Amino acid sequence: MESHHPLKLNRRQFLLRSAITAGGIISTNLVSKSPVFAQAPAIITSDKMRPAIPYGVASGDISNDSIVIWSRSDRPAKMIVEYSTSESFRNVQRVVGPNALKNSDFTARLYLKNLPPDQKLFYRVIFQDLDYQGTYSAPFYGTFRTPPKYGRDIFFVWGGDTAGQGWGINPDFGGMKIYETMRQLNPDFFIHSGDNIYADGPIQSEVILDDGTIWRNITTPEKSKVAETLTEFRGNYIYNLLDENIKRFNAEVPILAQWDDHETTNNWYPGEFLLNDNRYTVKDVNLLAQRARQAFLEYLPIGYPTNNPEQARIYRSFNYGPLLDIFMLDERTYRGPNTPNRQPVPSKETEFLSRKQLQWLKRQLLSSKATWKVIASDMPLGLIIRDGSTDFEAWANGDGPALGRELELADLLRFIKNKNIQNVVWLTADVHYAAAHYYNPAKAQFTDFKPFWEFVAGPLNSGTFGPNQLENTFGPQLVFQSLPPGTKANRPPSEGLQFFGGVKIDGNTKVMTVTLRNLAGEIVYSLDLPPEK
Repeated sequence: MESHHPLKLNRRQFLLRSAITAGGIISTNLVSKSPVFAQAPAIITSDKMRPAIPYGVASGDISNDSIVIWSRSDRPAKMIVEYSTSESFRNVQRVVGPNALKNSDFTARLYLKNLPPDQKLFYRVIFQDLDYQGTYSAPFYGTFRTPPKYGRDIFFVWGGDTAGQGWGINPDFGGMKIYETMRQLNPDFFIHSGDNIYADGPIQSEVILDDGTIWRNITTPEKSKVAETLTEFRGNYIYNLLDENIKRFNAEVPILAQWDDHETTNNWYPGEFLLNDNRYTVKDVNLLAQRARQAFLEYLPIGYPTNNPEQARIYRSFNYGPLLDIFMLDERTYRGPNTPNRQPVPSKETEFLSRKQLQWLKRQLLSSKATWKVIASDMPLGLIIRDGSTDFEAWANGDGPALGRELELADLLRFIKNKNIQNVVWLTADVHYAAAHYYNPAKAQFTDFKPFWEFVAGPLNSGTFGPNQLENTFGPQLVFQSLPPGTKANRPPSEGLQFFGGVKIDGNTKVMTVTLRNLAGEIVYSLDLPPEK
């Protein structure tokens, strides 16, 4: 497996670049297409006097000609992004961004727009100290490739479930090295299907494994208890960014992020109260979710209008050239309560996406001109996921006709069939193993839909669980699963049972090849899907 690392700077090169920025100030002439350096008004004798970029850079929400660039300063500072088609930053474009302030935990993001198609771009983030405006941070470098207009293969990866069940950053193991495995495949982008953090999963310094050896985690105060305060939720994202594999990955692979339950707390729904969980002093889940959402939006490269997080929407779509549209769902914010999920008619209690999100998805699918339509769902469709002894957490509620939340899914699948929307594929995570499911109306209780595929991947440095039971409502047929029935729960990453997915779309034939891969990057399952004509 060949690695294509676009940022192979040796230490001398990096120090030289840093010294250039440290020794001079960057001109604020926005007309210039190259950095203009002037002699600094004072000699900077200590790095402590300069803004720092402790958690690297990230890009995300990539679409045809735009992308979001994210970073975090260690103090009040103005974000500046410079980018070029050349690694040496000839003919550089410069964009002055927003201020990174305390109210956003010194995180900042900006859009790069009107980008050239099918072009590898190099960028660097610099922070200008707001109090000492002649003082700049050392630059932090990143890269990405813009979507093609035609003719090029597309390759992306997906997965979910990061740093759960107490399995954190273990330097002896190599950290969260599944991210390095994904990076080495040089994907165009990455879909994180939810559970970016485990706010309800404290990480202890040591875990004794079944063979008596010890798994040793890096720990922080914010990750040593369940997250309740905004600082603690932010600390969960910061914890992941302590991992060098993730920082390298973020600098090279654009992220399309969605959330699931563990960004807030296990199996949560709006209006819930944690009456029986003594770990929490804050019992109101709506309050926890508000803080969780703020941290999620602060620490991931998600775009929103006028830089106002109140207007941010977690469900959104992206066009990646003529071959691919991606539709990111939000199955947390608008759902009704977890119940036995057997209601015979739709109601507020049976909502999962909500009427508004469902109508948005229908419009987006109907208007899509892309060959392939990928629906990124943070929960599987036909796998039974329980919440306690009587309630259900996802769509599925057991064998039989469409009931409860399944009514919403039945409505969507019927719409896709009636409008003859072609080449719809579902990608998901959540259950901590990998699987391929073929949904066949000939095997289903509800039959008014077109056959389709769903692929499951994960976890990404979390405990391995499963496999789960499939129900027959929409006729899912188990084609592949990465674990045998009866696998002992919560297998550590050191056992290698970590999985992610890859999708390649051939630029000429338009065939979609879906692969499921293990921690080492080895393909454990592969399927070619020719497009409908």
